[in-house]
Amino acid sequence: MKIDILLGLQWGDEGKGKLVDAISPGYDVIARFQGGPNAGHSLEFNNIKHILHLIPSGIFHPDKMNVIGNGVVIDPAVFKTEIDGLAPYAPDITRRLVISTRANLILPTHRILDAASEHRKGTSKIGSTLKGIGPAYTDKTGRAGLRAGDIMRHNFRQLYEEATGKHLETLSGFDFTFNLAEYEKGWFEGIEMMKEFQLVNTEYYINRLMTSGKSILAEGAQGTMLDVDFGTYPFVTSSNTVSAGACTGLGVAPASVGDVLGIFKAYCTRVGSGPFPTELGDETGARLRDTGREYGATTGRPRRCGWLDLPALKYAIMLNGVTQLYMTKADVLSGFEKIKICTSYKINGTDTADIPFENDAAIEPVYKELGGWTHDISGIREFDRLPSEFKRFIGFIEEYCNVPITIISVGPDREETIFRVKLL
Repeated sequence: MKIDILLGLQWGDEGKGKLVDAISPGYDVIARFQGGPNAGHSLEFNNIKHILHLIPSGIFHPDKMNVIGNGVVIDPAVFKTEIDGLAPYAPDITRRLVISTRANLILPTHRILDAASEHRKGTSKIGSTLKGIGPAYTDKTGRAGLRAGDIMRHNFRQLYEEATGKHLETLSGFDFTFNLAEYEKGWFEGIEMMKEFQLVNTEYYINRLMTSGKSILAEGAQGTMLDVDFGTYPFVTSSNTVSAGACTGLGVAPASVGDVLGIFKAYCTRVGSGPFPTELGDETGARLRDTGREYGATTGRPRRCGWLDLPALKYAIMLNGVTQLYMTKADVLSGFEKIKICTSYKINGTDTADIPFENDAAIEPVYKELGGWTHDISGIREFDRLPSEFKRFIGFIEEYCNVPITIISVGPDREETIFRVKLL
């Protein structure tokens, strides 16, 4: 069996959680491969909204196994809070969730370092979620991190104190006050809860499942344009959000990858600082934000909104090897008389569809204007019943990107989904 990868193609918040939940019936295993509690994957069904930060979005299907891979960074306090909240909705969760021994831990002092660093930057902040993600990945690459497997060691408390001591020494150079005990609240309780779950070398676990014929979906967090290598650096996250990250974040070979399922919104949003060529600071942008309820699932911050950026989308498709596109938030565009789509950039008088290296480049988006559709499409479940203007919108994107759009989300509920192809 091949492992399919589902990931975001923009700046995150594309609706990955909902669509992982929607297609999970076609898979045996759902595995997170990077990121941490900075992710906020929203799912909605039975009139209840759930937000997952660490747990894979297949957890609500009682017959599916879920894996937190080695590429994820785990805050035990967040883990405990999330597990406690899921208890009424995800029975037998300890039996259906496996944690990689190689997943790095976010320590309380990682969160303090994150906050102190942002405080020092002042107006030059990158928009960190202050969850300790960056410092945790820094310790990982610096070979100084603690991993999930370490919690079973007899001297784990000593290892924790040593790591914390080094962080406190670093923090002594910051003009930043904090109370370590406040940050430690719930952390050791989370450690004890993690011990109730299966802690295994998930690279063996996943590869053996594939060999036995099990189907696996790798679930990404954040979005391609936040990738630490290929995103709008330095306004990026600390991990590889592209499809290659699934190989290193789960321990699977590139030859094992099957379909790459890329999710994008019918428009663009971004939380925090960084380039955003099609951003709208006018009434149209405010309308997109209000209609789409564009506020961060993790931070609650209002998202910046703008028209769909096709050069950026095609760039993400290229980097990931996307074989199918999933569109979300299509219903939000209902009622617009005209809809604009960015097809290229004008930079220093030159027209280009390439993403520039310089983040401070003066980019003027070049737009194609299409007719909008007037009525609400959230109640539609069959593609043929969609307005002709919407079908032209879909066709234009498919022709530009040369990849089919096979799923269209027209609302937050798992039932508000149009499938153009039969699932597995």
